[in-house]
Amino acid sequence: MRYPEFLAPGGRIGFIAPSFGCSTEPYISSFNAALKYFRSRGYRTVLGPNCYEGKGIGKSNTAEACGAEINDFFTNDRADVIISCGGGETMCEDLPFVDFEAIAAAKPHWYLGYSDNTYLTFTLPTLCDTAAVYGPCAPTFGMKPLHPALKHAFAVLTGKKSFFTNYDGWEAESLKDEENPFAPYNITEPYGMTVAGGGRARFSGRLIGGCLDCLANLCGTRFDRAADFAERYKDDGIIWFLEACDLSAMDLRRALWELREAGWFRHASGFIFGRPYRIGEDFMGMSFDEAAVSMLGELGVPILLNADLGHLPPAMPMVAGALAKVDARDGKMQLQTLFI
Repeated sequence: MRYPEFLAPGGRIGFIAPSFGCSTEPYISSFNAALKYFRSRGYRTVLGPNCYEGKGIGKSNTAEACGAEINDFFTNDRADVIISCGGGETMCEDLPFVDFEAIAAAKPHWYLGYSDNTYLTFTLPTLCDTAAVYGPCAPTFGMKPLHPALKHAFAVLTGKKSFFTNYDGWEAESLKDEENPFAPYNITEPYGMTVAGGGRARFSGRLIGGCLDCLANLCGTRFDRAADFAERYKDDGIIWFLEACDLSAMDLRRALWELREAGWFRHASGFIFGRPYRIGEDFMGMSFDEAAVSMLGELGVPILLNADLGHLPPAMPMVAGALAKVDARDGKMQLQTLFI
């Protein structure tokens, strides 16, 4: 696994928009505030051509333009680390225009993003053997005050933090809107992670995963090398971190069935499920937790449910491709990332 160099003081932070750009409020204002925050800390900022664009369908620009921006930043050393401007809907369409062979041959760069950015945070480790960070997108760094989860995600990029514990609570409903672009996380709900079956769960392995909405869409395409990745690192074991955005509980069940039957979960040592965006809903009496356990319970490995991950913040940064050790029990989780 290739680990990029960590961001040094005064280094260059690049911003690209392979999914949504910051073309509407509150994202324009929050992105500008994030840029000001990074510059105030002495970093230089380098913006790609799509950062403020809104020309595309479900993303900033055409698939060709988004792919070109990705290639430029990853192969021409435009910046030391790269942060996505946002999630979106159709980043999958960029993939045919991404030169993964050139990226694999070039100097590695840290990439930070989540949701639709799964199409890079997942393919960088599986296709290019390069670690990436599944975590907050750029505009989130414009919040005031900055939540510790944001500081922790950035600390991964600077090499200052690799051990994480769960946060005290989470946001069920955001206060951020056009009138309040800098609103902090609205923490109202207590942390409620559980270990399926109860007890204590301790496991280790290579982290890989992302948004299930994207992963199920990626499965079976020419960009799917998940089973190969699992085989390559089978001696380490594979920790899958997974979360869902638009999926219902039944959608999640079907997605997990698809990935399981495609061989993705071979050599799994454990699963970490984030809070689903549609948390609290059920489908024909089946909850999200029941959907996950019913599809994966037969694998006989630990399953953590409703962890700090995904679309209901805050979230622990997950370094896709890195080794990790997990220690969890109901209501408490620790994750140590190992860059080996």
